[in-house]
Amino acid sequence: MSRTVFCRKYKQDLPGLAVPPLPGAKGQELFEHISAQAWQEWLAKQTMLINEKQLNLMDMTARAYLAEQMQKFFANEDTDTIEGYVPPKNND
Repeated sequence: MSRTVFCRKYKQDLPGLAVPPLPGAKGQELFEHISAQAWQEWLAKQTMLINEKQLNLMDMTARAYLAEQMQKFFANEDTDTIEGYVPPKNND
């Protein structure tokens, strides 16, 4: 049976993560307040940001930038966009 959390991003009860996604207090906070769905969506967004902005994860400035974008993403605030990116359309 999967655990549920009240997701900060979607404002509803959704299946939670199986384990904290990061070490320490930040990982525990995400584990308790972010759904598995929201985390997967963040990973896709993070990958696009890293690739398109050619971020070097050895650079602490790049890591701080990603941490800031993650906070905005989960708070439903505007995040940086990928230039020229067009989200796929649902064919429902």
